[in-house]
Amino acid sequence: MQDLTTGSLTGHLLKTTSFMLVSMVFQTLYVLVDLFWVGRLGTDAVAAVGISANLSFLVLAISQMLGVGTTTVVSHAAGRKEHDQAIHLFNQSQVLSMVAGVMFLVVAMYYRTAYAAALSADASMQRQTEDYLLWFIPAMALQFAMVAMGAALRGTGNFKPGMYVQTGTVVLNIVLAPILIFGWGPFAAHGVAGAALATFIAIAVGVAWISLYFVDRGAYLCFRLSDWRPEFGAWGRMLKIGLPAGAEFAMMGVYMVVVYAITRPFGAAAQAGFGVGLRIVQSAFLPVVALGFAVAPVAGQNFGAGHGQRVRDAFKAAASMAGVLMLVLGAAVYLAAAQLMGLFSNDAEVIHVGVDYLHVVTINFVASGITFVSASMFQAMGNTLPSLATSFLRLVVGIVPAALLSTRPDFALTWIWWLTVLSTTLQMALNLVLLQREFRLKLA
Repeated sequence: MQDLTTGSLTGHLLKTTSFMLVSMVFQTLYVLVDLFWVGRLGTDAVAAVGISANLSFLVLAISQMLGVGTTTVVSHAAGRKEHDQAIHLFNQSQVLSMVAGVMFLVVAMYYRTAYAAALSADASMQRQTEDYLLWFIPAMALQFAMVAMGAALRGTGNFKPGMYVQTGTVVLNIVLAPILIFGWGPFAAHGVAGAALATFIAIAVGVAWISLYFVDRGAYLCFRLSDWRPEFGAWGRMLKIGLPAGAEFAMMGVYMVVVYAITRPFGAAAQAGFGVGLRIVQSAFLPVVALGFAVAPVAGQNFGAGHGQRVRDAFKAAASMAGVLMLVLGAAVYLAAAQLMGLFSNDAEVIHVGVDYLHVVTINFVASGITFVSASMFQAMGNTLPSLATSFLRLVVGIVPAALLSTRPDFALTWIWWLTVLSTTLQMALNLVLLQREFRLKLA
């Protein structure tokens, strides 16, 4: 356990962000390498992976719900120096994550075919989407346990195990993906399904690996089977904090599904262009997402310890860092948009759609960065409802007009991207206003 209630806040943020960033860089490297190999199978395969990736937003929503709740309650207990309570809450989070993982697996596999049919532009894309989901869904179900364990460690200020495990599993995935996609050596070629199979194997290894950090009873957090009897009061505390945060990611998933539905009449190339562009944006967001993960435990421990001014200072430092990072990254992606798209497709229409998307959405990179940090501050103080409210407003502003305008004969995809810029800027402004209100109420 690392005590984050003393010492330099900027130093704590930089250190914890660096650990998270390393693992996220490797994770994104896996995503981009995976997309590179799948791109060799054709436009339909790329679009199929993009459609399947929408489910990852649902997984992120549920795992974020578990992770945010776990990080917050464990960081508060650690800040109050309540060691036994931290162990108890950690074990309860594991039981809750197992229940969520099994439920997701059953429901997602049942609706796999219907989901693929609803969003695919043609029969070939539907078939490849179903093939990919056959292994991708079980892989995502395994994520819940790994996320809950990593979140508990972050609550204690220990980011190293998550970095090691994430990096190791991503390297394994990168190695396995082309082997299973194309059938190198003694292995059979599985096509697009091979990419998902590689993900499943790597995540299974990751779950077993990170579990080893909790077997030693001398560790700050450890498995304690006597605490595995479901305690709904503890689950309620975690879900009260985590549900709004998870709902934010669920709304992001809704946004993705609606965008794919709107782009469906434009064909597979348009869907693929949007999918590749989105992956590039997600990769560019890595530093600020890592910073957001770092802010929650740093501010959370200080909130639990009653250090109000350090909580305020943590936000100021993190918001400044986020603004500078996203300004630089936004400019870089804007200038290199065509070259970045060309790495993953040689289809002129795919590249055109992706470049248009990147040229517009990079305008709101700074606003997105500050929004990430402010959302993490709400998590740290145990009240994620304000962030949920502003996310819902962003969804309404970004999606409802797009859905209505899509019926016009002159409708263009860029209209969706501009609505995204407007809605994100509005969310940032409201987040800042509501965060200052939260400071006045809880840090007086």
